[in-house]
Amino acid sequence: MATVTTRTVEYPADGLTMVGHLALPAGAGRRPAVLIGPEGPGLNDFQRGRADALAELGYVALAFDLHGGRWYTDPQEMLARLDPILADPDRLRDIGFAALDVLCAEPRTDPDHVAGIGYGTGGAVVLELGRAGAPLRAIATVNGLITGRPGEAAHISCPVWAGVGSEDPIQPPAQREAFTAEMQAAGVDWRLVTYGGAEHAFHHPPVGPGQTVLPGVGYHAKHAGRAWRDILALLGECLPSVA
Repeated sequence: MATVTTRTVEYPADGLTMVGHLALPAGAGRRPAVLIGPEGPGLNDFQRGRADALAELGYVALAFDLHGGRWYTDPQEMLARLDPILADPDRLRDIGFAALDVLCAEPRTDPDHVAGIGYGTGGAVVLELGRAGAPLRAIATVNGLITGRPGEAAHISCPVWAGVGSEDPIQPPAQREAFTAEMQAAGVDWRLVTYGGAEHAFHHPPVGPGQTVLPGVGYHAKHAGRAWRDILALLGECLPSVA
């Protein structure tokens, strides 16, 4: 297994000091890079592990923060912070661009070869980066089929892959249809994969005692693996890397 180097990076965004996780592949040269957005509760070891896994494949990877180093265990407290952010595309973009700047400033990053993947709220962030014209090579969003301001999806210049559980009450059929209609109208190269029987956050393993989850949220191990392989296939197509 290739040697991976990791470090914590702090940077300002949304009036907070964000605490991201940067993973670097073996070697010394510039590499393609991936920005990773976490789900609503915040950045945890699961998404840090995703960054490490991508670094093993030869990517520079930054798992960014949403809440100034905090992980929310109470969903109502989480929503009290997230709802105003999700309703404000400019705040989503500010959070995303702050992290993207950190990733692109890393000397190992090839800034012309960067992709964004995100889960839930993190997916909304990377989509807003695309709508703002960020020069990404690929966007993947899981459980984050958030529509944007009219016409701005036309600024997305890369393929968009989206994954959602068929039983996800937070991203129901009407939301999926609005998202795909937006992508289609903008001429985006898009695809949507619906994972049968899966709920919201189906990709995320249980986090243990003390974490309260909303109804309709649940882990689906088989589909979690499939979604990860689908994301790796997207990266292989749009941002190939040889570790």
